[in-house]
Amino acid sequence: MSDIATAAPAAIPKAAFDWRPAALLLAVPLLALPALGNTSTWITLTFAGLAMGLIIFVIASGLTLVFGLMDVLNFGHGVFIALGAFIATSVMGWTAGADGPTVAGVFLAMLVAMAVAGAAGWAFERVIVRPVYGLHLKQILITMGGMIVGEELIKVIWGPLQIALPLPQALRGAWYVGEAAIERYRVLACVIGLLVFLALVFTLNRTKLGLLIRAGVQDRSMVEALGYRIQRLFVGVFVGGSALAGLGGVLWGLYQQSVTPQIGAQVNVLIFIVIIIGGLGSTFGCFVGALLVGLMANYTGYLAPKLALFSNIALMVAVLLWRPQGLYPVKS
Repeated sequence: MSDIATAAPAAIPKAAFDWRPAALLLAVPLLALPALGNTSTWITLTFAGLAMGLIIFVIASGLTLVFGLMDVLNFGHGVFIALGAFIATSVMGWTAGADGPTVAGVFLAMLVAMAVAGAAGWAFERVIVRPVYGLHLKQILITMGGMIVGEELIKVIWGPLQIALPLPQALRGAWYVGEAAIERYRVLACVIGLLVFLALVFTLNRTKLGLLIRAGVQDRSMVEALGYRIQRLFVGVFVGGSALAGLGGVLWGLYQQSVTPQIGAQVNVLIFIVIIIGGLGSTFGCFVGALLVGLMANYTGYLAPKLALFSNIALMVAVLLWRPQGLYPVKS
């Protein structure tokens, strides 16, 4: 049984990689350079855009996993983002030294936020999502209701007001390449985002766990007939997606240096733009879409601040006119 499962992927021919959508990641910065007119400004904004995009990817990757592997439209994903951000305010406050938050406190906050968000995701799946598997309209309504309830619970615990989430002294400031400023925290965000991406790709494509999950999506009854508990695997995917949202909430809160109970709902807009651009359920598409959104937001925010959010909506419309199913749709 194990040998059959291991050999299965080799029997499936792999389609040639389409480089054209990924080429947008080069086209957008190159088109922005003459508009900005300053190389140092362009380097600073490009790196800031990549950092923002990778943070969004960490948040959105959990949701695209849940949709792609479980066919669940979870509009309550924002509550795990907010929960992770507020957990970070508490953990970093408890571990703060005489000079304020510490780097060790940041990493501890990330671990605790992932654990708490994952546990909340387990409860969310059992109580709210499980009764509406396969019913997309009901999933949208009930998960949005779950997010509203979650936001109110956060207000009960932490209060309704904005809470500061300052960076540790070691992560403040920037390194300079000529006149271009590369912020230290954004370097950390890029490293974490890339590690999450590589871990997801490896798990889904190079491990038996990833094979079982993908096989369960294609033919659940056959995998169950081989003796595997697909329901447990799918619950694990939901918990993992929620944990990634909690990690993303910490990264986004530190990026904004403040958190509010509505932080998850605010980021939800960007998340769904990213997932639609990339292709519903596609991890690599989510990665490319997140980087494009981050770059567009930073370039437009500098050149025409009032058009920053509209620029990403315009990008989504342009991509859908070119590829109605997104840049890298999941092959059924």
